[in-house]
Amino acid sequence: MNFGFVIDNRNCIGCHACTVACKSEHDVPVGVNRTWVKYVEKGVFPNTRRLFSVMRCNHCENAPCVEICPTRALYTREDGIVDFDNRRCIACKACTQACPYDAIYIDPQSHTAAKCNYCAHRVEMNLEPACVNVCPTQAIISGNLDDPNSRISQLVSRQQVTVRKPEKGTRPKLFYVEGDESSLTPGMAGQDNRYLWSSQVRGVGHHAAERDDEQERFAKVLGEASEALDSIRNYIQTENQPATRASGAKRVYDAPAKGVMWGWEVAAYILTKAVAAGMVMVPFLAYLFGESTDSTPLGFAAWVALLFLGATGVLLIKDLDQPTRFLYVLFRPNWSSWLVKGAYIITAYGGLLTLWILLDWIGASWLANAIGLLLTGLGALTALYTGFLFNQAKGRDLWQSPLMPVHMLIHALIAGPAVWLVLAQLSDSMDTLSGPMSYTLLFGLLAQLLILAAEVWSHHPTEDSHRAVHLIAHGPYRQTFWRYGVGLGSVLPLLLLVASFEPLVLVLAAGLSLFGLWHLVRLWVQVPQLIPLS
Repeated sequence: MNFGFVIDNRNCIGCHACTVACKSEHDVPVGVNRTWVKYVEKGVFPNTRRLFSVMRCNHCENAPCVEICPTRALYTREDGIVDFDNRRCIACKACTQACPYDAIYIDPQSHTAAKCNYCAHRVEMNLEPACVNVCPTQAIISGNLDDPNSRISQLVSRQQVTVRKPEKGTRPKLFYVEGDESSLTPGMAGQDNRYLWSSQVRGVGHHAAERDDEQERFAKVLGEASEALDSIRNYIQTENQPATRASGAKRVYDAPAKGVMWGWEVAAYILTKAVAAGMVMVPFLAYLFGESTDSTPLGFAAWVALLFLGATGVLLIKDLDQPTRFLYVLFRPNWSSWLVKGAYIITAYGGLLTLWILLDWIGASWLANAIGLLLTGLGALTALYTGFLFNQAKGRDLWQSPLMPVHMLIHALIAGPAVWLVLAQLSDSMDTLSGPMSYTLLFGLLAQLLILAAEVWSHHPTEDSHRAVHLIAHGPYRQTFWRYGVGLGSVLPLLLLVASFEPLVLVLAAGLSLFGLWHLVRLWVQVPQLIPLS
């Protein structure tokens, strides 16, 4: 068995019966949808036409949501249906970032992930999914793709069908007959706030009742993101990658926008984790290679790293919509998810830090030194793993950059030394390593400027990556990026460090570095989430 869907656009009349039937069958709350109909208008008056596209989970053969889910709440059944178990879900929202089709939402009532599950309970009773049963024109066809005699198999084999985003390698099983590219490709049709139903771009978002102001800003920026495509269209146009905005194509009815699912908590956790990793890596390496003979600063480094690692855990749990289930990541793990790998890396790092502090306290310095190199390695892994986690979020193209793990390592080389240099003014023993820390911070700032230049001015493989970079460097966030992230947060502290290593200069450079890093991390986390996926 290998269940899939065909949407026959020759028959779809955009009546929304499928949406209503799905809501009724699964008691889907208002403001979120498992199935919805997108309206796109093309052409210039009077030569216009309206297109309808039914959007939902694609039940991919290679489902990225299943790969990234840390607790196996999302899983692929033997019959090919991608189903979910909300009893295991911790609502980390990683699946919403991994899905390239914007098919997963966080249920505002259960606070767990949900999506189309092919009406698995009906299929097990040999019934059609509710949307198929109610469609008045039989525009939705379901069935076994592996059965050559089934209607769906014959349609797929005899008709010219298209799928959404085949370049993602997910092998989707939602096929469209006469699917129009301007409707199936999110960037083709811009969002227009002048239409009655365009208020849908505001949507209910993620707990939007508590975030009205944030959603208003999100709607405004989303409109600017759509307009940004026009300004960069000529830049990205090549013989192999033509401009994609269809002439006169615009959305006139759409699903509510979910908003920024990973907010300030994720950005803050990246920063605290970088401090926890960077505080240990440089001092321990300096001690192990004979740059310092005093082990006292290592104790301060271990305690501060443990403190920031604890803050990292608090932020991670706070970001969950089911925080009481956070231990599911450790006890019900999906080892393909970098969330799980990262949780074990952080746990091991925290445990080893605690062990080192204990050994140092009882005077077993020889044993503490023996685990120093391992502690440094775990610190590097703690810094790096989030880059691989972001790489798993296949819905966000900018995060697919191979430079993401490098970003994370550079964060540690900036954040750790910056915090060290501030605290060193309070402790003479810590001041003994201010030299190596200052040089590390200088190197980290220089590396950050180089990697930002690579991200901003290099060619990106996809249009969505270009749009995200355009929003950051040339769009509504350009002042935050250039003024705070690059100018005050990178160039100025770099110049200060080149000029002098005086204590006050070091503190000022460290503070500016942390200020800039915070703004850059927030931009890189939040702006890619403004690019529409459906």
